[in-house]
Amino acid sequence: MVTICVDGENKTHKITDWTLWAGNDDREVMLTCHFRSGRKYTRPLSVCQITPTVNLRNVFLERKGNAVTSRAERVIIYGDKYAAVYYREGERPYIMKTTGLDFQQCSVFTEHAVFNYLCRVANERIFYARGNNRNIDENILRQIKKIVPHPDTALHAYCSGQSKKRDSPWGLIFPFGLNESQLLAVERAFSSQISVIEGPPGTGKTQTILNIVANILIQNKTVAILSNNNSAVSNVYEKMDKQQLGYVMARLGSTENRQQFFSTSISRSEEVLPDSPSANAIDDVLQQVKKHLNAINQVASLKAEINELNIEYKYLQQWQSQNLRPEELFSHKYRFSSQKTTDLMAYIHYLSDRRIGFRNRIDLLLNFMILKVKPLMIPERRLALFTSLQLSYYEKNIREKQISLNEYEEVFKKSDFKILLGRLTSWSMLYLKQHLRRNVSTRSSFSAETYRDEFDRFIKRFPIIGSSTHSIINSIGKGALLDYVIIDEASQQDIVPGILGLGCARNVIVVGDRKQLPHVPVLLPNSPSPPAEYYNCEKYSLLDSVCMLFRNMVPVTLLKEHYRCHPKIIQFCNKQFYDNALIPLTVDSGEASLSLVITAKGNHTRNFSNLRELESLEGHYWDEESSRGYIAPYNAQVNLAEKVLPADFVKSTVHKFQGRECDEIVFSTVLDKKRSSQHSRNIAFVDNPELVNVAVSRARNKFTLVTGNDVFERHAGHIAALIRYIKYYADDGEIFESPVISAFDLLYSEYDKSLERLNSRLNSNDSHFKSEQIVACLLRDILSQDSYRSMMFHSQIALNQLVLLERGDFTHREQLFMRNYERYLQRMKERRKEWGIL
Repeated sequence: MVTICVDGENKTHKITDWTLWAGNDDREVMLTCHFRSGRKYTRPLSVCQITPTVNLRNVFLERKGNAVTSRAERVIIYGDKYAAVYYREGERPYIMKTTGLDFQQCSVFTEHAVFNYLCRVANERIFYARGNNRNIDENILRQIKKIVPHPDTALHAYCSGQSKKRDSPWGLIFPFGLNESQLLAVERAFSSQISVIEGPPGTGKTQTILNIVANILIQNKTVAILSNNNSAVSNVYEKMDKQQLGYVMARLGSTENRQQFFSTSISRSEEVLPDSPSANAIDDVLQQVKKHLNAINQVASLKAEINELNIEYKYLQQWQSQNLRPEELFSHKYRFSSQKTTDLMAYIHYLSDRRIGFRNRIDLLLNFMILKVKPLMIPERRLALFTSLQLSYYEKNIREKQISLNEYEEVFKKSDFKILLGRLTSWSMLYLKQHLRRNVSTRSSFSAETYRDEFDRFIKRFPIIGSSTHSIINSIGKGALLDYVIIDEASQQDIVPGILGLGCARNVIVVGDRKQLPHVPVLLPNSPSPPAEYYNCEKYSLLDSVCMLFRNMVPVTLLKEHYRCHPKIIQFCNKQFYDNALIPLTVDSGEASLSLVITAKGNHTRNFSNLRELESLEGHYWDEESSRGYIAPYNAQVNLAEKVLPADFVKSTVHKFQGRECDEIVFSTVLDKKRSSQHSRNIAFVDNPELVNVAVSRARNKFTLVTGNDVFERHAGHIAALIRYIKYYADDGEIFESPVISAFDLLYSEYDKSLERLNSRLNSNDSHFKSEQIVACLLRDILSQDSYRSMMFHSQIALNQLVLLERGDFTHREQLFMRNYERYLQRMKERRKEWGIL
């Protein structure tokens, strides 16, 4: 209820309407009352009283649908109808109707420790910078000073450590296709002020970004796509242009980019569009597609598991043919499932050398329906039965998984999934194009000099902005806030320029891959101390910082489905770096996808170049129609390769090749056994997990590793793991020199579980070795730490089953020990060749 008093008299019941306006001297606010008789009566507001009246100080004014905000020192809201806005104290008031206006109290994050730390770092960088780097750092600091302290920005959330929940929109569209992970990433992007997408190589990261952008556009909102390098943003430009959607993108950033953009004629395609399906119709198709997305991943996972089982089965057959004759009749007499088989193996192990008593007979009968225990009475036959059960496990597990795979594939044959997915994509694209045609007017024209002065009109014409992170504040109007910012390649993004993107948007989607090469941090002689570890600019990328800061408070989505590399290539990265979370959707048709070239013995490295590794490639077969790349850790080796290798090889360091790909990749490790090469600093640089991951994942069809003899194996790092992996999976003709064969991972992961279930039913007194329980506990604690995550262990494994005795130089006592004892096995997580036994 609004009450109006004039000259001390309540006039509320006498008037029908009232207005406020600025008087002739621009400082006086006037009130005009409209009476029922039609008369008007005007008096200075200073002699009137309007209730309610609200006084606000230091606020932002926002008009619905506009990007530009303005900051006022004081706002007085009269009767919830008019606002007198004082941009500076003592200046004339601006009278505005409150309809469509929003007032936000200014944030104080620019006065707090985090923002001050980032400003100090920016200042220090200027002090120590030289040449063009100084200009870049000065430009960043100028933009930081332009950041508006709005309480709804992603930068406020970052500095305060508090991300807001958002209401997810209904009616998502997917004009660029989707899979299960991408669907989840798009949904989560709109549910939180800050969200993270982890995009390993080849998992459709750009496709996910485009789908997010499409859904921002149909909400009539705005977005900037930023990256530390122009190539990532160029991928978005290219795909938008391909769909004739480039006309809604402003390709800004540096002064040169802005000049080029405004000098280019941009027009909308005049293609004839059919009527668009309704949002409800698209959502109906989406719900049908969702039902099949998980099944697609299950099919891919089953194929990968069957391949792994077949390989392990081959090695188990190889071992058993040279060591034992299995009890085939016994193991095939009982129709155990693979799980029941491992349970029986665990029970036989429990029996060990014990005499089978009445209680054991009851257990065997009730749990396994085994009545005749004669084969178990003799220790030798008991061992033979155990190995027979191992073979049976693989046969049954492969059969079970193949049945599941056949069932999934049969369902797909009967379903119309491909048709549904095509319909969802085409309908979504048509819906998007029709929406943009209705809501984006292409008649406006702008210039590089004036567009920021009319930025609200500009951003309606170009609701997507592309820029580098270093230039985004320069690219938008003063006080402008975008609805969303998507920061691509955020694992390579320095925190200081990264906050420019956070400071100009209400929401941010941070995209990157922490398993690939990070940015090279700027190290200062006297670096300021961060207010908290996760803001440390010298140690962390923007992606690292966001993930450490918010932990479980913001959604983090891993894109799992991989579409680029041959399965055998990406599976190394998957097992070594991604905890086996990726799902290869490429097809293994038996191609020669892995190759290992080991140079002759000797020290061939000179000044971080190695001619012998290049010469070793002579005579190597290359597919002339394939794109080829040669990558190495050092510039010196790349420069040498320019002189030696054919011109059609793309030659670059691993760092510069990140984000690119070729059909065939050759990775040269360069180092040899000289003391200078073996320096821990050099080994750590070349054997860096992010560098190895990038090197391997650049190859689509074939990966070749060129390395020295026993240069990296002694360090048992990632290149040693890669060498073992290639030897294990390489085509015929590759020599597998090690006496250690397979860990039979899929078998023993089930076997371990069976042991645990069995032990849970036994008394602690039944265990002869309490020490082994303690060791297991300690190992689990130690191996859970990040430093040891590339390692794991199994317990109670026969050592003689892991080693081809005739290939190793073992003493008689060592051979006897391996035949008669079982111990804990600690090994590399890439799950192939064992390197250490405890």
